[in-house]
Amino acid sequence: MSVLIPALGLIMFGAVFLLLPFGFPVGFTLMGVALLFSVIGHLLGAFDLPLLTALPQRLIGLMENDLLQAIPMFVYLGVIMQRTTLAAELLEAMSSLFGSRAGGLSISTVILGALLAPTTGAVGASVLTLGLLALPAMLAAKYRKSLACGVVCSAGTLGTVLPPSIILIVLADLMRGANAEAQIMRGEDVHGALIIRDIYVAMLGPVGLLLALYLLYVIGVAIFRPSACPPPSELRPRLPWTRLLVVVIGPLAFMVLLLASIVTGTIYTVEAAALGAIVATVYAWARGELNWQRWAETVRMVMRLTGMMFLLLMGASTFTLVFRGLNGTQAVHGLLAMLPGGLNFAMLPGGLNFAVFAVFAVTFCFGFFLDALEIVLLVVPIAMPPLLALGAPPLWITALMALTVQTSFLMPPSGFALFFLRSIAHREVTTRDIYRGALPFIVIQLFAIALLWRFPELATALPALLD
Repeated sequence: MSVLIPALGLIMFGAVFLLLPFGFPVGFTLMGVALLFSVIGHLLGAFDLPLLTALPQRLIGLMENDLLQAIPMFVYLGVIMQRTTLAAELLEAMSSLFGSRAGGLSISTVILGALLAPTTGAVGASVLTLGLLALPAMLAAKYRKSLACGVVCSAGTLGTVLPPSIILIVLADLMRGANAEAQIMRGEDVHGALIIRDIYVAMLGPVGLLLALYLLYVIGVAIFRPSACPPPSELRPRLPWTRLLVVVIGPLAFMVLLLASIVTGTIYTVEAAALGAIVATVYAWARGELNWQRWAETVRMVMRLTGMMFLLLMGASTFTLVFRGLNGTQAVHGLLAMLPGGLNFAMLPGGLNFAVFAVFAVTFCFGFFLDALEIVLLVVPIAMPPLLALGAPPLWITALMALTVQTSFLMPPSGFALFFLRSIAHREVTTRDIYRGALPFIVIQLFAIALLWRFPELATALPALLD
């Protein structure tokens, strides 16, 4: 029994890992397991039940958090994009720019995925939107089915890593707390708090590299194997420049302006999200694509999605409170320190760090059956404070976390992006086509992660220049 008590927090984590694949709502699973182990810990003398009195204040803090208040606005912006023809017109306008050239639809789909990413931030929503818009168009143009599926899946995962996505908002908030806790674990005064601007800027290098690699691949296929991605049989006339400015340049410039405003500190994230929601609403009303009934349906959907997200946040907050009360963070710290290289964070040649590898291997496996938000809420509060306490650079770790989660969504046989595409793809598209199409993009993802591991400056250089 004396051996069991110190490991009780790790056992609780393992219990969640075993229960999650059964499909019960993750928020309720986290809460239920936490409350059960708080009672078990109390009976074993390892947990002080009055610690749970801090839970209401933690949950109220979630609602009052300035950064998390941006989530409903970004969800609203994404739903507006999905429920109107804005995304469809973007795809049509961009593909018309390529005329009779091969690969126009695949290149346009990758770019559209990058444009939709900040407004959705969830892999399922992005893949479903692109799958319904771009996949039928590519199949009608006689694209190789595996290529079309791979482009849709990979572009759909950009919502995990491209700022200012919902996932990065939550990740930034959790990493701020993890960084402060790590400093306390090292016996230091809390200083140098992470801000979301730094995390957004840190992600620009890795995401820019990843997007460039995606485009190089689809352009390479168009050049060397044009039969795999022919132009549409019925070429649409190129839109006049005035129309292109409204349909393509306008939304692109607006998203860049929002990100630039956040990065430069001109406006806060929640203000940028609110501005985006207002502009999208006015734009949709002006185009006649939004009426009172559709607007009411949109708001109801946003309320449901936001409620689901905050249920996850509440479950994760309850879980981490009990986990820390059971001294689980100290147990994880001890385990990571015992691994080879656990106390040596040499990121440049010489140093494969097994502590980092172990954490991200578990994170990668979670991606087979959990969404990005669930993974971030489960892994970051538990594993990141010990890693940061051992000396890992926070921005580097954050970028690695985002890219690792994104890669896991593309992994056969049960990657989340593949699963969502399978649910909407036409019968002529086989599961084997989806798997084969994802493989080249998995190689690209792993190459990008390897470059980030080898060159941490991809994530740390830009924030350092702005300081």
